[in-house]
Amino acid sequence: MSSVAAPLMAPAEMPVSKKVFAFATMCIGMFIALLDIQIVSASLRDIGGGLSAGDDETVWVQTSYLIAEIIIIPLSGWLASVMSTRWLFAVSACGFTVMSLLCAWAWNIQSMIAFRALQGLAGGSMIPLVFTTAFAFFQGKQRVIAAATVGALASLAPTLGPTVGGWITDNFSWHWLFYINIIPGIYITIAVPLLVRIDSPNPELLRGADYFSIVLLALSLGCLEYTLEEGPRWGWFDDSTITTTGWIALLCGVLFIFRTLNHAKPIMDLRALKDPGFSLGCYFSFMAGVGIFATIYLTPLFLSQVRGFSALEIGLAIFSTGIFQILSIPFYAWLANRVDLRILLAFGLTSFGVSMFFFVPITHDRGAKELLFPQAIRGMAQQFAVAPTVTLTLGSLPPARLKLASGLFNLMRNLGGAIGIALCGTVLNDRTNLHFSRLADHLNSASLSLGDYLQSRTAALIFNGLSPDAAHTAALQSLASLTLREARTQAFSDAFWLIMVGFCIAALLVPLMKKPAA
Repeated sequence: MSSVAAPLMAPAEMPVSKKVFAFATMCIGMFIALLDIQIVSASLRDIGGGLSAGDDETVWVQTSYLIAEIIIIPLSGWLASVMSTRWLFAVSACGFTVMSLLCAWAWNIQSMIAFRALQGLAGGSMIPLVFTTAFAFFQGKQRVIAAATVGALASLAPTLGPTVGGWITDNFSWHWLFYINIIPGIYITIAVPLLVRIDSPNPELLRGADYFSIVLLALSLGCLEYTLEEGPRWGWFDDSTITTTGWIALLCGVLFIFRTLNHAKPIMDLRALKDPGFSLGCYFSFMAGVGIFATIYLTPLFLSQVRGFSALEIGLAIFSTGIFQILSIPFYAWLANRVDLRILLAFGLTSFGVSMFFFVPITHDRGAKELLFPQAIRGMAQQFAVAPTVTLTLGSLPPARLKLASGLFNLMRNLGGAIGIALCGTVLNDRTNLHFSRLADHLNSASLSLGDYLQSRTAALIFNGLSPDAAHTAALQSLASLTLREARTQAFSDAFWLIMVGFCIAALLVPLMKKPAA
């Protein structure tokens, strides 16, 4: 307890080497927490097979983590004020490590889902704390580099998730998706309390805290995440469960906003949204979430459904995005100290839109080679879109408001990801049906090319030993598969076009941001 009560040195006055080491340690925690969002995405089938679970159950290995994470992120600022940053981070890292071990030891799908939810709760609380610590530790040019690092991790970790997960599963087993967290988790749990001393705990905040708002927020965000995750699969409000969770999310959300704005000790700083700069920053964070998570969802799905790539092949194909983002970090850091951050932000958002423009004319034969250039642009764009948003939005806030506002800022990125994935899932379902219907309308007896295809295909199958009737049926099935493939490809193009338009609109709003203080 003596360490808790020890006098604190002003964070900015700490030796640079100590600050950098402490900050890097916290960044490791943030990275593994963000990595675990997508690390299981390429291995869900292997996990389901190992736990004797169907696809409908296995998808909850990822969904439970996301729901828990999105609930805890906005609460992390208040919890940090109660426990202090270092102790909340250490407890979260410890919980994350223990839950990772239990996930690897899961004996059935139910235990896996429960442990993943608890893992998400622990991991989610670490993410906003790194943002607040970066602005507490560093000033001036150092702050620019710290913000660039945080922004890079926030977009890089989910991007690398499928690649890392696919490689681990193909070379070892799905259990190692969780074992790899144990050593860094133990290190962070021990190191952070020793290295990070930027604030003191304030247990008095527990008295008179708005616990009812916490319940409302958890219900609203949990039901919203469930609705967004499951809605595309079950036809949205055609399903009674989706309708119920949607209404709960809406009503609890409205009550939470009303109560928080009128409570003396709010758990989230919604009044920060009165600042136009902060509101725009949250919108840009939302769009970054849409772009990052939607493209991570779309690209592997295209390579799987249309090209038939394996998990490892998919991981290697999308790996270029992360490589080019890493390569762009030094370039961004150099420019950030010389160029108006608003210009860099506009460039990043526009570049993301340009990368989607190159995705729009996608065809069924596109693979890693053909996607290299647009993914390279996307990797660079992620760095230039996320990092300046962090600096412009959080850098101008006073330290007293930073903790609560950071939770809201990070929540917007995760909400953007959830809404982006749900929207893309709906677009793929609806537009695939539409394009299939349109293509089928042109496949009639009047089409000479259709007749030639069926005749040649039927003849080839008869030559291989099938009866005329069986060969004709197989030829029709082959035609239907080709039509579905093309319909799916066009639907993917529509989804990329939608993301492109969203980022073009966002880029046009950048001039409304205030010029950062010198």
